[in-house]
Amino acid sequence: MDSSLWVAKTGLDAQQRRMTVVANNLANVNTTGFKRDRAVFEDLLYQTLRQPGAQMDQNSNSPTGLVLGTGTRVVATEKIHSQGNLLQTDNALDLAIDGNGFLQILRADGTIGYTRDGSLKLNNNGQLVTANGNLLQPEVTIPNNARSITIGKDGTVSVQTFDQPAAQMVGNIQIANFINPAGLQAVGGNTYVQTAASGESQVQVPSQDGAGALVQGSLEASNVNVVEAMVNMIETQRAYEVNSKAIAAADGMLRFINNNL
Repeated sequence: MDSSLWVAKTGLDAQQRRMTVVANNLANVNTTGFKRDRAVFEDLLYQTLRQPGAQMDQNSNSPTGLVLGTGTRVVATEKIHSQGNLLQTDNALDLAIDGNGFLQILRADGTIGYTRDGSLKLNNNGQLVTANGNLLQPEVTIPNNARSITIGKDGTVSVQTFDQPAAQMVGNIQIANFINPAGLQAVGGNTYVQTAASGESQVQVPSQDGAGALVQGSLEASNVNVVEAMVNMIETQRAYEVNSKAIAAADGMLRFINNNL
């Protein structure tokens, strides 16, 4: 009887973790470039009381056996890297990636990070940086006398200055792709870092060889579907309630045995 309490308890733990995942998705519904998470469940080890196919007597075998499960757990959280909606901002420094890929940024510790958040700014040196001040890689510097900035779908950055009517190219923005983007580690600040699971980054020219194209004056919205997340929240809540009722039922059965036997 004690085992049923333990099994139901693992269900409570798993559903609590799933609720945390759903709550994080809902909290980031307005986060630029955010990719929603999905909790992945697996069943735990089984207690084999009678092996399936075991010899019952000289002429028969057990057709199914007697195997009892020991519960469940959340084994992983998976980022769903589907495309979010593109929101037009008309800001020349806002970039969205239409397709696969990530912008490369230089983190404070000197390592390269990856982001889908293209709300770029200019620092005091005229360099393109993220809202957190991380430098875009490769670096792009805008002249002080620039009066307009144009970023092409292929990442070409050109400016027009007040003293020269012709546009001049000042840099190129590249994007990085991964064979397994779900293997990237989210570290906060709309930033991912490379792991052994994601594979090595493949730097590409935007809009070429399957890489996404850059869209100037737009930002990628979160890919969280609020209605779907609310349904997942209700489903998780109901599953949690069912597991708690299983614990109450097992406790009542133990109480009955204790009082009557």
